[in-house]
Amino acid sequence: MSTDVSCEAQLTILGLGVASPRHDVDQALSAEMASAFCGDGGGARLLPTLYRHSGVKRRGSVLVEEGPRQDFFLPAAEPTTRQRMERYALEAAPLALAATRTALQQATIKPDEIRHLVTVSCTGFAAPGWDVALVKQLGLPPEVSRTHVGFMGCHGAFNALRAARGLSLAAGGEPALVCAAELCSLHFAYGCDPQQMVANALFADGAGAVIVRAASCSHSRPQQVNESWTIASHASILMPDSEDGMTWRIGDHGFEMSLSPRVPDLIRENVRPWLTSWLATNGLNIPGVRSWAVHPGGPRILGAVADALGVTRDEMATSFEVLRGCGNMSSPTVLFILDRLRKGNASRPCVALGFGPGLAAEAMLIR
Repeated sequence: MSTDVSCEAQLTILGLGVASPRHDVDQALSAEMASAFCGDGGGARLLPTLYRHSGVKRRGSVLVEEGPRQDFFLPAAEPTTRQRMERYALEAAPLALAATRTALQQATIKPDEIRHLVTVSCTGFAAPGWDVALVKQLGLPPEVSRTHVGFMGCHGAFNALRAARGLSLAAGGEPALVCAAELCSLHFAYGCDPQQMVANALFADGAGAVIVRAASCSHSRPQQVNESWTIASHASILMPDSEDGMTWRIGDHGFEMSLSPRVPDLIRENVRPWLTSWLATNGLNIPGVRSWAVHPGGPRILGAVADALGVTRDEMATSFEVLRGCGNMSSPTVLFILDRLRKGNASRPCVALGFGPGLAAEAMLIR
């Protein structure tokens, strides 16, 4: 376990924006469409039940077109990884731009004031990438520092915010932009492999952006809650003997995810002692947390977190709402949750949690 107890800097959220694809799809229709890729075996018969119990009602995809015809995925010709990456290069930038424009407007920061850009994605590769599109189309300074957090999965935005804190603090508090964009639907998998079927039922597309500024903090008033939402501390854990818990690998036909049935048990065994220790260094305990932003990897993940921490479904209602209305968008999903909590003036301190390949977990304390 690595824990940040130094309180060397706090990261103030100046603006936050999210963006979804133009079109979304009902989960019942998603199950009907997926059955065409699963053959006539038992897996196809399980799809309606699997999709119904996914916790997802609707989710966005850049691949959804007007009308009943959907051309990208055809049963007779599974797209190659190259074809999927070509679509990624086309579609990622518009989503990232939309989220960032909202964040900039909310922060009342001019684009040429941004000095650091940290981008996040695990669903595609291209160089030059959509970070260059942000620089050119938003009017960021050509001298802006660019850092990319790649292939870290659903907790990638946590890692990016940690990097942004260091970059901003080292430069005397210069504003930084963090943007996460994922096109998970590009990696829809053919066939009836159970783990791939679960991923097909959960994942979606989206983007989130945050404008932040770092400043030195003090231990003198640990319970202080300001009007601005401020990230006061980060923590990480790589759970023991969990390398098979979650994987994300590049295949010939897209990126392939595996999700072990052990994941909920790993969360139940490891999350509470880790969080208890970390919160104590910040003068808190689990009952003292007033709101939760838990990445909704799926209903079983949320249930395991609730079991581990002794919190109720109502206390994680926003996570369930985002899963239900947007699906699991990987790295931007926690930003969708924080956006709703901020707009609803949720009580603080707030703890955000995310899980990714390893099995690894990231946490942020927000005051």
